[in-house]
Amino acid sequence: MPTELEELVEFLHHGNSQIRQIACENLVGYATSQPSLFKRHQLLPVRDLKLLARDYTPIAKNALNILINLSADEEILKLLAEDDAFLETLLKKLTNVKEPNADEVAMLLSNLVKSEHLHKLPTMKRKAPETVSSSENVIDQLMDCFVKGAEGALNKNANFDYLSYVFADLSQSEKGRAYFTTRQEYDGVVPITKLTVFTEHKSDIRRKGVASTIKNVAFDVTSHPMLFAEDEANLLPYLLLPLAGPEEYREEETLSMLPDLQLLPPDKERDSDPTILTTHLETLLLLSTTREGREQMRAVQVYPIIRECHLHVVDETVQEACDRLVQVLMRDEEGEGDKTDADMAQAQAKLEAPLPAEDEDKKVVELF
Repeated sequence: MPTELEELVEFLHHGNSQIRQIACENLVGYATSQPSLFKRHQLLPVRDLKLLARDYTPIAKNALNILINLSADEEILKLLAEDDAFLETLLKKLTNVKEPNADEVAMLLSNLVKSEHLHKLPTMKRKAPETVSSSENVIDQLMDCFVKGAEGALNKNANFDYLSYVFADLSQSEKGRAYFTTRQEYDGVVPITKLTVFTEHKSDIRRKGVASTIKNVAFDVTSHPMLFAEDEANLLPYLLLPLAGPEEYREEETLSMLPDLQLLPPDKERDSDPTILTTHLETLLLLSTTREGREQMRAVQVYPIIRECHLHVVDETVQEACDRLVQVLMRDEEGEGDKTDADMAQAQAKLEAPLPAEDEDKKVVELF
């Protein structure tokens, strides 16, 4: 005999919309605590939820929230991600500027791209949604939603921040990295340059996803010249500004820094999230793979910024990332003298100086 909860799940396909809505409302919390409820009868409840994502707004919102949590399950993820008709439903909603649940769709999509089946997104095509993008490429449409839709500028009901997690997942593959580093025909822009401006955005989610995407792109060594070039991606200032605080530097250090890093205001704040700081430091380490990259970073005084970050951020992971980067930047290059050894010892001593006291109070997406 089915339990009350099992009976409630069966109401997901009831003919009465009010009953469907009540069932959805009451089942949201169980998607995390009892996901097995939704795997009965060969995942029939999940199939019902896919249909309910197209239902009336309140029902669709709850159905999407349930699916967001359920997509952490591999079996359910497979069912969702391999359904191309369901994917088109999500994309249609996402690119509808009047869709009230666009952010829930973005969150669900950020989970679905963890499936290898959706690694095809960079090459997928669909009809261009004229109000959002002129491109038939799905990835371009997602990018346009993300860039144009920040802070409700495209859809008053959405900010599209979670699409940054979609980009982060896609950029882990060679095909994905190729997209972010290739100038697109429909607008003549290299996609990674659309993301860099968000490294200091107020949304933690947007900054995290963008930071991870940039880091993944930096694994492509052949793209480093483009990433460094001031007339192309000009990546360095976007990585260094989140790492920089209000500290003052010696005059000889300041004069060689990038213009954006010189004379920062006294109220300049370093990114407050240690995971984002670590990601940017790891990106800089990747960019130091080539001698040209190391020399460019030395020329613009990256080291003093890393030194101050190490001194003022009381986080072991951040400090370790600073240490690794300094080891690379201060080491001897082939064909040079041993003067760098002394410089390196001095730099390491500065990094290991006592840290200032600070106040103690100072991924699949899930909804709770």
